Amino acid sequence: MTQAAVVTPEQHDEVSYRRAKTWQIALSQMSSGMTMTFYVLVGLLSYVANENYGIALGLAGLILTASRVLDGFLNPILALVMDRVNTKHGKIRLFMIAGWTIRSIAALLLFVWSSGGGVILFVALYLIYIVGNVSCDIASIMIQPVITNDPRQRPVVGVWSTAYSYVVPLLLTVVSNVIILPMFGNRYTSEMLAAVALFYVPLSFVFLALSCIAIKDVDVPENFEGFSAAGEKVRPRDMWHLIKDNRPFQMYIIHCVSAKLSQQTMSQAIVGTVVFGILVGNIQLSTIVSGISSLPQIIFAIIAARYCGKLGSRRVAIASMVVGIILSVAAIAYCSVIDMRLISTSTIPMVIFFALLLFLGAAKMCVTTADTAMRSDVVDYELIRSGKYLPGVVTATYNFIDQFVSSLGITIAAFGVSMVGFAAAAPQPTDAPTPEIKVMGLFLYFVIPALAWVIGLISMKCYHLTREKMVEIQVNIADKKAELAQNPSKQPL
Repeated sequence: MTQAAVVTPEQHDEVSYRRAKTWQIALSQMSSGMTMTFYVLVGLLSYVANENYGIALGLAGLILTASRVLDGFLNPILALVMDRVNTKHGKIRLFMIAGWTIRSIAALLLFVWSSGGGVILFVALYLIYIVGNVSCDIASIMIQPVITNDPRQRPVVGVWSTAYSYVVPLLLTVVSNVIILPMFGNRYTSEMLAAVALFYVPLSFVFLALSCIAIKDVDVPENFEGFSAAGEKVRPRDMWHLIKDNRPFQMYIIHCVSAKLSQQTMSQAIVGTVVFGILVGNIQLSTIVSGISSLPQIIFAIIAARYCGKLGSRRVAIASMVVGIILSVAAIAYCSVIDMRLISTSTIPMVIFFALLLFLGAAKMCVTTADTAMRSDVVDYELIRSGKYLPGVVTATYNFIDQFVSSLGITIAAFGVSMVGFAAAAPQPTDAPTPEIKVMGLFLYFVIPALAWVIGLISMKCYHLTREKMVEIQVNIADKKAELAQNPSKQPL
C-alpha cells in the first residue's frame, strides 16, 4: 500500500502509533487556510447585504442567522453519507473539492455578479453557499484524526491548523484593510467588496490543491474502518448515542461552542470597525499591530503543542483559559479609564494596548491548539465506546450544535451595534465615538470572550480524556485491531 511508504509507526508509551511526516501535516492543514479564507469573506456579508442588496443591518443579521439553520441540518445528513462512503480513492478529497466548487461559485455570485438583486436572491445564494460550506468543512476537519493517532503528534497538527487559522485571516485583513479599503476611500462599497472576493476565492483554491496533495496517501479506505460487527453501517441513531452517551464529547461541545460564539461575535467586521475604526481611530493601525503579534502567537502555539503532548490537551486548555480571563478583565479596565483615541496617537497607551492584545491572542492560540487535539481524542474515544470510527459524525454533530449557537454571533454583533446608533446603516471607520459606542465595543470585544472562557473552565472539570487516559485508549484500539487481524471473519465489510 502507498500509505506504508509515508506513514510509519513509532514506539513510545508502549503503543505503536500511526505517524505522518512533517510535510504531510503542514500541507494537509492548509485546508484550514482555505476554510479561514471563506470565513473572513463571509464576515463581510453584513456589508454585502447592506451595500449590494439594500438590506438593513439588523435584518441582515437575522437573515444570516436564520439561513444557517440549514447549515445545522445539513451537517448530520452529509456526515452520515461521508461515513458510509468509502471508495478505493478515499473520501476526504472527494467531498472537499465538491464543497469548494459549490461555495466558490455562490460567493462570487453574492459579492460580484448579483449586486442589487434584493432580499430573495441574497438568501437563495447564501443557502447555496452553505451547502458547499458544509461538505468542504466536514471533510477538511476529518483530516485531523485520520492523519495521525499519536498523542504527541496530534497537537502538532493543531499547531499547523491554528497557525493557518490565525495567519491567513490576518494577512487577508491586511490586504483588505491596508491595501484594498483605502483604494475605495476607506468605505465598504460594492466595488470594494467585489475586489476582496476576486482575490480571496482563487487563493482558497491554492490552499485546497496543496491540502489534497498532502493527504493522498492517508485518504485511503483502511484508515476509516472501525471494529464493530461485520457489515454494520453508520446510522442516524449513532449520532444520538454520541450526544447522549459520550460524556467527553458533551463537555467538548459546551467548551468549544461557547468559545466559537464569542469568536464569531468579536470577529465580525462591524465589531472591528467599532473598536478599531471608531474608538481607536485608526483601523489600519489595528491590522498592522495584529500582524506584528502573529509570530509571537504562533510561538505560543508551538509551546502549547509541546505541553499538550507532555501533559495532555485538557490541562493546557484550562491554564490558557485562566490566563485569558485575567487578561480580558485587565483590558476592559484599561480601556475604560483612558481615551482610546490615545492608542493611535501616543506611544505608551499604544504599547500597553498592544501588549494586552498580544497576550490575549496567545491565550486564544493555546486554547485553539488544545481544542484541535481534543476533537481527535473524542473520535478515538467513540471508537472504543461504540466500535465505530466516526470522524464525520463527530465533526458534524459538533457542527450541528455549533451552527445553532455560534451563528447567533452575527445577530449579537448586528443588534449590539444597532443599539448604539447603527440600526439602518453599518458603522464606518469615519464615524465619531460616543460613550454608548465604547461600552458596546468593549462588551462585544472583551466581555463576551471572557464569559466564554468561564463556561469552558466549568466544562473542562467534567472532561476526563487526560494524557494518561488517551494512552490507555490507544492501547485498547491497537489490541482490538490486532484481534480483528487474527480473526478476519469479524472484520467490518
